[in-house]
Amino acid sequence: MTAPQADTRAPGLAAEAAALAAGATTSVAATRAALDRIEAGNRALNAFRGVRRERALAEAEEADRRLAAGVRLPLLGVPVAVKDDTDIAHEITAFGCAGEFAVREEDAEVVRRLRAAGAVIVGKTNTPELGQWPFTGGSAFGHTRNPWHRDHTPGGSSGGSAAAVSAGLVSAALGSDGAGSVRIPAAWTNLVGIKPQRGRISMWPDPEAFHGLTTHGTLARTVADAALLLDAVAGNHVGDLHEAEAVTVSDAVGRDPGRLRIALSLALPYTATRTRLHIEIRARVEALAGTLRTLGHDVTVADPVYGKLLGLNFLPRSMAGIDDWVRRLPDPALADPRTRANARTGRLLRGRPLRAARAAEPRIRRRIGAIFDRFDVILAPTTATPPPVVEAMDGLGGWATDKVITAACPYTWPWNVLGWPSVNIPAGFTGSGLPVGAQLMGHENAEPLLISLAAQLESELRWDRHTPQRWW
Repeated sequence: MTAPQADTRAPGLAAEAAALAAGATTSVAATRAALDRIEAGNRALNAFRGVRRERALAEAEEADRRLAAGVRLPLLGVPVAVKDDTDIAHEITAFGCAGEFAVREEDAEVVRRLRAAGAVIVGKTNTPELGQWPFTGGSAFGHTRNPWHRDHTPGGSSGGSAAAVSAGLVSAALGSDGAGSVRIPAAWTNLVGIKPQRGRISMWPDPEAFHGLTTHGTLARTVADAALLLDAVAGNHVGDLHEAEAVTVSDAVGRDPGRLRIALSLALPYTATRTRLHIEIRARVEALAGTLRTLGHDVTVADPVYGKLLGLNFLPRSMAGIDDWVRRLPDPALADPRTRANARTGRLLRGRPLRAARAAEPRIRRRIGAIFDRFDVILAPTTATPPPVVEAMDGLGGWATDKVITAACPYTWPWNVLGWPSVNIPAGFTGSGLPVGAQLMGHENAEPLLISLAAQLESELRWDRHTPQRWW
């Protein structure tokens, strides 16, 4: 599974930052290398919607001047990628859609913080229309492909970011997660994907995204790199509706989590369509539970009480969020028919159903959160199936699309309703060599605990040593 070309890949976020700070390389050299990898691989992988070659190299030259002057910042001069749902000044934000978009005048708050940490932004990564699906593809740009197998999807909706990092085009990337959109592609590309606590990272220029479901998150090959990027972008804007207490999650990497009570939960949250857990994913998650026991943790089979009405909380918020975004499109007629249908549903649900969904969240938190009276962390599958083929959603109607999505990805969305943190960790591979993942799920503000545990598992399993054979 380990590619002989591994030395041509991005070396890792922390390693690049250290090399730049030590003068072992320059930002221009690191950025040019990343841009060259993107140029060589993107035609096949289709990870990037737009590449900022000239602007990125200019930013790198400025980073080198600052490094030479003795300035030291966490990511000074390091090239990274940003998902195309996030505003970058002088670029468009198409969010996976077709149309002629106006150039954005200002950076989103998360990008402002990324720049304040010194990062160089090399481009914007592909996402399906308005982040709706766990498959990254659409009429505006085609299919993004999985570095582990060209016929399979890297997942979505942060699939472009996941493909870029897994292929080694960049060391780390920003994504966003409204129903699993960081964790799902991380699972299907052998990456660490952190969905933080709601309010940990500002969603400004929106006070909140998708009515509280969506947050930015980070993707990287290691826990330390994903945590470093999270620390760089965490924080709030004065207009945010949600805030989280300040933490430095990188401090948890290498920290002994202690002996934890862990619930192994394989039960599916309620779904309206037929869904079951793939036998190989079940085996991989159970193997992780065995590793946790070997490390001294108490692992017990137990499930949260999700309740059959949880989906009724998610649906109005997600559909109204799609309607919000469709109203922003320069030409909504260019959107996928399924997108337009979802927006119509959102318009119907944005009144009383949406208000009821938001009002019910505290009760749902108490019911599901009761499991943390007995356990510290939940271990669950990230997806129910390995990555499907890229065409699995092509040409389907709305209901058929929903059945495909639900069959593949029923596990992640409840934690978006709750707004609590969850971390995907690589769980191994199927017999055919496709990556799968597992979630470490926590209560409110549990990122340090989850990252400490994930790093402990990484030191034992070393999933970061497994890289895809280069076909691109």
